[in-house]
Amino acid sequence: MTMPQSAMQGSSSMEDKTMKAARDFESMTINQMLQPMFQSDDDDKNMFSGGAGEKQFKPMIVEQIAKQMEDNGGLGLTDAIDRQMLAMQEAK
Repeated sequence: MTMPQSAMQGSSSMEDKTMKAARDFESMTINQMLQPMFQSDDDDKNMFSGGAGEKQFKPMIVEQIAKQMEDNGGLGLTDAIDRQMLAMQEAK
């Protein structure tokens, strides 16, 4: 017995969604790990300080670094998270 085409597409779509969620979660995890590295004693009187602009854009830069790290392999959490999410959905 074969699965209907719509059921197969739905399954593939669900797998794509869980993989995206797993990738996003790993990226967020990396972001949280990097945040303390980029927190420093900002001295606005320092000649090399970026001032208010640096304070505003630093979180965005860290987020992009985390996304790039995840795109290049990350910490290896994505596959494990994806498998666990699919297993939890199948258990329902």
